[in-house]
Amino acid sequence: MWSVPKNQRSASTGSCCTGHEPMIESIPLPIVDDPVDRAFWQACDEGRLLVQTCTQCGHRQHPPRAMCPACRSMELGWQECAPTGQLWSYVVPHPPLLPAFAPLAPYIVGLIIPDGFPGIRMVGAIVASAEEGIGSVAPAEIAIGDRMRLTFVRLAEDVALPCWVPDAACALSEREEKP
Repeated sequence: MWSVPKNQRSASTGSCCTGHEPMIESIPLPIVDDPVDRAFWQACDEGRLLVQTCTQCGHRQHPPRAMCPACRSMELGWQECAPTGQLWSYVVPHPPLLPAFAPLAPYIVGLIIPDGFPGIRMVGAIVASAEEGIGSVAPAEIAIGDRMRLTFVRLAEDVALPCWVPDAACALSEREEKP
């Protein structure tokens, strides 16, 4: 699913594992023409989010796979996902594991439950906006259960990364409704 072009690799500068592995100097980009998840990345490029669905049993799955784990069918389709959801969990990586992510730190990676897809968890960066990008939200600004809305951060001409923006208006109204 992820690729690192040869021109983005260099000799190891640290002691990772055996010390002979290449270090990634830029953010790795997904392979957007893989048959298993091509439709997912094409939809992201168009500003839409898809969830893979088995046409035989209706099982929904993410990330996309070549086979349904529920019935083993290879007849898979796609359903468009709502552009909103709820923050289920998150992590703030310290220190960044790859040099390319160091300038973005601290950044938040969240697990989002998209509305209407309760069994699905989408991984994505939590951002203030697509323009501000990764690293634009402080951990103190979010909480588990917060409402999120989808946006896309363009990483390359053909790669739009699904990310999530805290939806303060939704979160505020939900908190006011609770006794």
